[in-house]
Amino acid sequence: MALFALRLGPLLPASPHRRRILRNRCPGRIVASNATTPVRDGGAAAVVWFKHDLRIDDHPGLAAAVAEPRRPVVPLYVFDRRILAGYSDKMLELLLFALKDLKMALKSQDSDLLVGLGNAEDIVLKLVKEVQAGLIFTEEEVEYRLRNVVANVESSLSNGSFSWGSSPKIVAWSAPLYDYKNLKEVSTSHDQFLKTKLPMATPLAAATLPALNLGLDTGSVPTLEELKGFLKDSRTPEDNWVLLKNTSARSILKKMLSQKKIKSNTTLSTTSDDNIEDITMDSGTSGRKIINSMFASENSLEVRGGTDITLDALAAYLRYLEGTGNASWQELHDKVRLAETRDGASFYTLFGPAIQLGVISRRKAYNDTIQYEKDRNAGFLSPFGYSTPTVKAAVDAICLMEWYWLLALKSQVSAEGNYPTRIWRWKGYLVQYTFVGNEGPAVLLVHGFGAFLEHFRDNIENIADMGHQVWAITLVGFGKSEKPNVNYSELFWSELLRDFIVDVVREPVHLVGNSIGGYICAVAAGLWPSLAKSLVLLNSAGSIVPNYSFVPLSEERRTSWLSRLQAQLLLLFLRSRVEGILKEYYPTRTERVDKPLVDQIIRASYDPGAVTVLESVFNFNLAIPLNFLFDSFGGKILVIQGMKDPLTKSEASVTMLREHCSKVQIRELNAGHAPHDEVPDEVNTLLCEWMKQIEVKPALEKTKAI
Repeated sequence: MALFALRLGPLLPASPHRRRILRNRCPGRIVASNATTPVRDGGAAAVVWFKHDLRIDDHPGLAAAVAEPRRPVVPLYVFDRRILAGYSDKMLELLLFALKDLKMALKSQDSDLLVGLGNAEDIVLKLVKEVQAGLIFTEEEVEYRLRNVVANVESSLSNGSFSWGSSPKIVAWSAPLYDYKNLKEVSTSHDQFLKTKLPMATPLAAATLPALNLGLDTGSVPTLEELKGFLKDSRTPEDNWVLLKNTSARSILKKMLSQKKIKSNTTLSTTSDDNIEDITMDSGTSGRKIINSMFASENSLEVRGGTDITLDALAAYLRYLEGTGNASWQELHDKVRLAETRDGASFYTLFGPAIQLGVISRRKAYNDTIQYEKDRNAGFLSPFGYSTPTVKAAVDAICLMEWYWLLALKSQVSAEGNYPTRIWRWKGYLVQYTFVGNEGPAVLLVHGFGAFLEHFRDNIENIADMGHQVWAITLVGFGKSEKPNVNYSELFWSELLRDFIVDVVREPVHLVGNSIGGYICAVAAGLWPSLAKSLVLLNSAGSIVPNYSFVPLSEERRTSWLSRLQAQLLLLFLRSRVEGILKEYYPTRTERVDKPLVDQIIRASYDPGAVTVLESVFNFNLAIPLNFLFDSFGGKILVIQGMKDPLTKSEASVTMLREHCSKVQIRELNAGHAPHDEVPDEVNTLLCEWMKQIEVKPALEKTKAI
């Protein structure tokens, strides 16, 4: 689809301070750094390609673009379906609010935001030729899908021909909270990272753009319905599963129990209001629109709009304990009470989408928060903690987001581990995963509590070598994936698996899970059977309940100070005993408990948010019977059981399976709680034989039909 844009309008005073960030990270690319000299090029203009940086405040890319005197600067946003993949209708609406405000801010400087719909590589190339641009400034991405989009644009430019000679260059920039010199030298241990005491980077003043006088046709930001129509028209057959994400796991489970007339501790409401609130997870913001509100509607909890609105909302949030006669501030204070489902959880609920969209930068939010705290304390920061709970919540959340962004970026610019690390953003959280294999059936490996994708270190490549596409994920809350301040539960993680299969794998998988990962796989297969070709459980959590007539559903509960204290004490205990505990789990091959495995577990235990995840142990209620989930799935199931597991009574578990799950195939191994890592060769052979058996039957049926 062709590029379209709009016209413009008065200048703001020039910014007194400009600086650029240029760091070399990828061959053949210029990447933003602390250089003070302007970035020069052979073309006449510079394009600033906005993606998740929808602001002019604290924007190193804009600052670098305008640093060269008399150079035309052309702002651009592209509605590319790959960039917007995974956005809910609510996020799309918030995106449109942010773009409208950005466009207004640029117009106030006689500039404007050009808007394109289609593939970024086509639109950027067309615009570059039209304005004779020599540089394209764009924020460096950590997500695999977005890095691919940027790489495609770079390839398109390098293969193009330009009347002014050399190909335009991509200048990738970032706005880190910490002022580090070399990302590769940044420790992945949060404990060690804090000990380095890196200085905090100062936010940049808002850039002043030159007037855009290039005679370009400009266009308006589309409406939500127009954007949804464009994305619908852009879908491929693999995108048909997207609708599966529209209903929450809890709602599906309630409906299943109701249809099967199984009693539960909760009922499925049939009122329209409850259906909107409980069933539809990704619908747009609903409810009455409020004039001059910081929110899209009276039902919305996410701050909407541009930089000014968001910074005003942040100021109100920090002053939550102060009285106010400001109606919009009072409205935000009311939202804080609704969003504070856990201590400190309200900050991410209210401001997470704005930070994800780049309406404000993390370091701007941090700087304003710390400045407010200093103002309250005569210019000083107390060593005994912050003065208000909202200041603490903001600082904790911003530093947590920054840490996992650093981990994700480091994994993309330096080789780590045995497998290529990819990043996927789920509900705003950064999730690490890997993919190995070129062809064959898809397999998704899911680790247990406290582990990570590397726990399948001797399974991933071997299974791929036997003719499979192997995916392994590190669940939110574990390893180097983000550990947000949320209520963790089996339903939370099952929705993560559902969305990963729908958005990333994009075809049915053989679901393979260990320990609680096995239980989560069983929940996902039971609630969304079409996503799983088969289910394989490796010493899974969960239980068999004969003749289940009552299935209790766990309720999201606010954790207490006692559970947090228990989690902190448990964490200290586990750090001191991790090697010994693991050796108990590997009774036949204790040598498999090596230094890399132990070090990875200890490293993750120091991550911000680790205590929150451990708190969930005290609230877990894995009450949905495995046999109920097996019946709901209705597909092929294999149980691989290490019979020397110290955590479960393996003999009793196998007996219950044989008595009450006659269709489940069982393989007993001389191993402990993690047979896939203790005896990987045996497990790999069993898995591949199992998947071959599953895959052969459809092939034979297809042959007979022909």
